[in-house]
Amino acid sequence: MKRKRSGEHGGSTFLEFVLVGVPVIFIMFSTFEMARGMWSYHSLAYAVREGTRYAIVHGSDCTSSPNSCTVTVANIATVIKNAGVGLDGSQLSLTFTPNTGSAITCTMSTCLTNNTQWPPSGANSIGMTVQISANYPFRSGIAFFFPGNSATGSMPAMNFPAMSKDLIQF
Repeated sequence: MKRKRSGEHGGSTFLEFVLVGVPVIFIMFSTFEMARGMWSYHSLAYAVREGTRYAIVHGSDCTSSPNSCTVTVANIATVIKNAGVGLDGSQLSLTFTPNTGSAITCTMSTCLTNNTQWPPSGANSIGMTVQISANYPFRSGIAFFFPGNSATGSMPAMNFPAMSKDLIQF
């Protein structure tokens, strides 16, 4: 026979949840945020690599007659945008560095309207190096738990860099 005590309302169940459940929820949330960060980082690296691949097969031989496949910064930025699914283009910063000459740095939104030929003439011969770099700020909810970050009121960002460098093939 079991007796029911009238003053007992399950306080130990609540205490057990607080001691075990809250840390488990925090660990699950942290795991999801780390996975989201890794996905963003790898998506960025893949997108930059695809942009470089596109650029290296559109060198000087591609633009000589009868071909007319001159490539612009906008063309390469479109390839990067399409390959970087889920990345916020307004936050993505790109730098196009040819073998010779000056680099072009722009955000994705301004790169998509830049009709400058890239790689530029004189830096688009077979065997010349092209490099595309990107920087993407990643904001995570777990950053609020880092010491000193909760006082600012905004979510701090970690900058994810990506770089791809290759030789022009055609």
